Amino acid sequence: MNQVPMTMHGANKLREELEYLKSVRRPEIIRSIAEAREQGDLKENAEYHSAREQQGFCEGRIQEIEAKLSHAHVIDVLKQVPTGRVIFGATVSVENLGSKEKQTYRIVGDDEADFKQNLISINSPIARGLVGKKEEDIIIIKTPGGYVEYKILKVEYL
Repeated sequence: MNQVPMTMHGANKLREELEYLKSVRRPEIIRSIAEAREQGDLKENAEYHSAREQQGFCEGRIQEIEAKLSHAHVIDVLKQVPTGRVIFGATVSVENLGSKEKQTYRIVGDDEADFKQNLISINSPIARGLVGKKEEDIIIIKTPGGYVEYKILKVEYL
């Protein structure tokens, strides 16, 4: 597996989730399995089967997070030299030149992306078009609805 770019915030969120799964969720599931076993016949015990299924999901997520963290290339944008260019982790304000709509995005790793919170994946078309550009540059992004022209208004390293 190649290194996966991730912001410091994204890596910390994954570590928190991993800690929760290992220290809280896993013991809860183990208790549920033990309680279900005490009820007798496991073949027809819905609680037991449900707890075992939850255990499988939990263990799978633990493995997934551990793999991501072991291959993470954590980039702290605050430690980057502010060049004014759009880089991974930067917060970029843009204006759609067609609709005059203004938007601010932060470029993050795939696992951190959440369009509703304006966190866009480094692999998204708009992020790929923004990276390397600077304030006042105009870029053209191919979208499913056609080409869209954006002007970069501000680049911040927050």
